[in-house]
Amino acid sequence: MRPSRFTEEQIIGMLKEQEAGAKTADVCRKHGISSATFYKFKAKFGGMEVSDARRLKALEDENARLKKLLAEQMLDNAILKDVAAKNVWSAPSVQGTATSRMTIPVA
Repeated sequence: MRPSRFTEEQIIGMLKEQEAGAKTADVCRKHGISSATFYKFKAKFGGMEVSDARRLKALEDENARLKKLLAEQMLDNAILKDVAAKNVWSAPSVQGTATSRMTIPVA
């Protein structure tokens, strides 16, 4: 995902500016964003303080890291199960073929 041009502090500043009485269109024009972007920011950061936004960002980063760890562990687990299911040494077809093809020459 592409990082935002604005920091959490700037976004919250824009929202506070609009809450203080400025028109949404004027705030959007001043900061060079669309009204859709403004309302997306408002949905995500509305009613937050800067410290709350920083905490949210930290929690999102930690959540992404934990999801990645979980995916790696699940992949390792699936690989181990696959290897255990295909254990070549315990397969009956392998045990029989190795001894039946060997011939002992008679002198």
